[in-house]
Amino acid sequence: MKSELIENRIIVWNIEDSKKLFSKGYYGKPIGIPKPNPEEIDAPLILDLIEGLYLLENKKITITKSKQKVTVDEMTDICKKEYHDFDKKYLVYKNFRDKGYIINPGIKFGCDFAVYEKGPGIDHAPYLIQVYIRNEPITSTGIVLAGRLATTVRKQFILAIPKGKDKVDFLALDWWKA
Repeated sequence: MKSELIENRIIVWNIEDSKKLFSKGYYGKPIGIPKPNPEEIDAPLILDLIEGLYLLENKKITITKSKQKVTVDEMTDICKKEYHDFDKKYLVYKNFRDKGYIINPGIKFGCDFAVYEKGPGIDHAPYLIQVYIRNEPITSTGIVLAGRLATTVRKQFILAIPKGKDKVDFLALDWWKA
């Protein structure tokens, strides 16, 4: 499947390819369709850079920029310029995707990722993920803010702490009323 890198987004112009990518993993967002149903997609698909790199690494798409093919290394460099602590965030993204979860940007929840078990529109994201760097201090205020947010939207807040080049430790926080 062909795609094109335009600024900091990747666009799959072919509608059939868009339908396939979205229906087989809920990758990207169809342009102009706020709550997409896989059978009703009739628009190009916009992928964020992390999704695009993951799909490129897994040979599901090719990416071009100015009609030149983008390599995995070039795409990684582009992502590193766009995202703070990209290597750590990508490791967490990849960890969830490789396990079959659907993982989307969590910006609307004030965190790094929202994770679905089945997919947007099928279930609500039960998990909010914040990537932390090992040995980076976590303030009690930060944990309380995260917990209050997660509780308000009925989700479990998970700290993802990358360990080395290929492992991630997870710390799930549950909140209850006494």
